[in-house]
Amino acid sequence: MRAVWLREFGGPEVLEAGDAPDPAPGEGQALVAVEFANITFVETQVRSGTSPIPMRWEPPVVPGNGVGGVVTAVGPGVDEGLVGRRVVTSTGGTGGYAEMAAVDAAGVFEVPDGLPLDDAVALLADGRTATMMLRAAQPKPGERVLVEAAAGGVGTLLVQLAKAAGATVVAAAGGPGKTEVAARLGADETADYREPGWAGKVGAVDVVFDGVGGDVAREAFTLLRRGGRMVSFGLASGEWAGVGEEDAAERGVTLVRPAATPEELREFTESVLAEAAAGRLKPVIGQRFPLDAAAAAHAAIEARTTVGKTLLEVTRPS
Repeated sequence: MRAVWLREFGGPEVLEAGDAPDPAPGEGQALVAVEFANITFVETQVRSGTSPIPMRWEPPVVPGNGVGGVVTAVGPGVDEGLVGRRVVTSTGGTGGYAEMAAVDAAGVFEVPDGLPLDDAVALLADGRTATMMLRAAQPKPGERVLVEAAAGGVGTLLVQLAKAAGATVVAAAGGPGKTEVAARLGADETADYREPGWAGKVGAVDVVFDGVGGDVAREAFTLLRRGGRMVSFGLASGEWAGVGEEDAAERGVTLVRPAATPEELREFTESVLAEAAAGRLKPVIGQRFPLDAAAAAHAAIEARTTVGKTLLEVTRPS
C-alpha cells in the first residue's frame, strides 16, 4: 500500500510518500480502507520535534491518528457485521497517513446515515475536543464568549456550539479572511488579534476558549469578568497561556481544566456526529491534499494559511 513515512524529525519535507506493508487485522482489530486522514496542528509540531505535548513517534513511522473509510476485514473476536460499514476512528497515534489501517475495533464510530465521510473525519478529533471544552466551561444564555483561533478546526465548531447554547460569540482570529469565516458561522462579533490593541476593542467577556496560548491568551485573560472561566484547547502560538492559579484567583476567574473518562470521550464524539447528521453542526474543511502531498499539507498549516480542517484524501484506481 501507499503511505507517508517520517524517517527523521524536521521540516515538512521529511514526510515522504512510499510503499508500506499491507496491514492485517489482529485480535480485536478492524481493517479500514482509508478514504480520508485527519491532520492536526499538534502532528506538525511532533513532526518538527518541537511539540510541547507528549506524543511519541519513533522514526521510521507512518504518522496519523485519525482516519475514515470502509471496514474491509475484521480480526478474531470482532463482529463480522462491521465489514462494509463506514467508520471513523483513531489509529492509536500512528499509521493514519496510509491507504489501509488496522485499528482497535472497539474504538470505531459508525458514520450516521446522511453524514458525508469527510465531514465525519473532520469532526472526529476536533468535534470531541470542542464538545468537551463547551461542557467544561458551560456558557449560559446571554453570556459573552470569546473564541480564539475561531477559524481553526476546533474554533469553527466552538463558534457554532456556543451560539447554539445561547451565548453571544466573539470570534478572534488572525486576519480578515479568517474572521470572515467565523462571521459566516454565526459569530456575533469578530476581532483580528494580529491588530495592536485588539483586546481593548472586544471588551469584557464571561468565557474564553483559548486555542492560541502565548500573548493572545494572556490578553484575552484580562478581559474576563469576575466569575469568568478560561479553558485552553490549543497552542497555535507554540506555547501555553502561562496564566497562574494565583492570578486567576485574584481576578475571581476560574481556569477550567477539562477531564473526561474514555466513556465520556466516546459520548462526546457520538454527540457531535449526531448533531452534524441532523444538520445542526457543520465542520469547515478548508483544505484537501492527496495522500502523497502530506508534506505540502503540513507546510500550509505551519504557514497559518489554512482555515478549518485539513484532510488528506486517498484515491484509488477505478
